[in-house]
Amino acid sequence: MAIRAVFWDIGGVLLTNGWDREQRADVVARFGLDASDFGERHKLAVPELERGRMSLAEYLEQTIFHAPRPFTPDDFRAAMEAESQPHAEALALARELGERHRMYALNNEGRDLNEYRIRTYGLGTFLLGFFTSCYLGVMKPNPAMYRLALSLAHVQPGEAVMVDDRTQNVEAARSVGMHAVRYKDAAQLRAELAALGVE
Repeated sequence: MAIRAVFWDIGGVLLTNGWDREQRADVVARFGLDASDFGERHKLAVPELERGRMSLAEYLEQTIFHAPRPFTPDDFRAAMEAESQPHAEALALARELGERHRMYALNNEGRDLNEYRIRTYGLGTFLLGFFTSCYLGVMKPNPAMYRLALSLAHVQPGEAVMVDDRTQNVEAARSVGMHAVRYKDAAQLRAELAALGVE
């Protein structure tokens, strides 16, 4: 069965992670915040943020601005956004493949940061749709998210390949019948996709 659609994780593949452990630690340290307090508050709020049931402003109110700060929410948001950087070789490969293949994003992210990253890095120029947790209300590695994305793209599991940097997400994609490639670097990804007929 030929591959008819490629699904891409964004953070860790096309771009750096948006608001993962390393990014949070960097920004929290830069603003001199109590990492333990922030960590506990983040843990409770982030599932709602990434499922699209809480805005970034509401998340920041709960995790950062529950106490007076010598900086503004806009300052903090700008620092969060600045953590996003491109993985240039993977982005170039995806743009190239997008000229010949149907491709979509399948990722976990809050709406505000997701839309910032799509806009800033022109992801909508080669991805046909964004099956993101904030829109679907479900998160990887829940197999339901992969099945929903397949239904929305109108492809069978065996006609699709998922590209992700996390082993558990790759395993979840395979559990619903998709092909999956764990991303390590652009050269490895190009070779593994070509072996599946995506070149």
